[in-house]
Amino acid sequence: MRRLRDPEQGCPWDREQSFATIAPYTIEEAYEVADAIAREDWSALRDELGDLLFQVVFHARMAEEAGAFDFEAVAEGIAAKMRRRHPHVFGTGEERARGPEPGAWERIKAEERGGDEAAGESALAGVAHALPALKRAQKLGERAARVGFEWPDVEGPRAKVLEELAELEEARRAGPPAQVAEELGDLLFAVVNLARHLDVDAETALAAANRKFEGRFRHMEQAVRSKGQALADLPLETLETYWQAAKQERASRATRPSSGG
Repeated sequence: MRRLRDPEQGCPWDREQSFATIAPYTIEEAYEVADAIAREDWSALRDELGDLLFQVVFHARMAEEAGAFDFEAVAEGIAAKMRRRHPHVFGTGEERARGPEPGAWERIKAEERGGDEAAGESALAGVAHALPALKRAQKLGERAARVGFEWPDVEGPRAKVLEELAELEEARRAGPPAQVAEELGDLLFAVVNLARHLDVDAETALAAANRKFEGRFRHMEQAVRSKGQALADLPLETLETYWQAAKQERASRATRPSSGG
């Protein structure tokens, strides 16, 4: 990375980059890691982890050039953080004997942030704005729950979903587009809260639903093309028939026993 960023003999593209221009690539590489894991493609995962590591090296090198920190400081920092957050593993003999304490991880993180709500810091501080919206909504809900802003059981968020759906219908009938968008956002936030109460990660659940839809749609496309037809030329009723067939075929495929030994 030092050679790539060399002002005289480095790569022109690498020399021109900044934290801001590299950040989108860092996010993209993290998603590609997650995708390889979801596909259980371990060869791809190895490559994607390398690409993600390269992003860390890139940022660390730019920081070193700016006199802020270097890669070694990054590695030392995360090692120290893991030791602090795992006193039952790295702590004193007494701490190790006590074992893991419920809530200790979040308590230690709060202490690291330096201050609490009583000192003027919001309970929502530190939830990154760059997170995907579903993931950020879930984290905001978790943070609010820690200070008691929470339903006692799943019936609360379930009722809230129905309430927000009714408000969306009302806005759809009479409201301007901006109000429809606002109510839809409220509905999505309520669904994320419901997911949290069901111990479901909303981002992961939606990613799985995306993969399921894509698989069924591609199966439907293949079935239509095999008969010399095009989706755009078929009425919705016919497409629905193909869709249901795709659902059944992929469901049976998922439950079919493997022929492996």
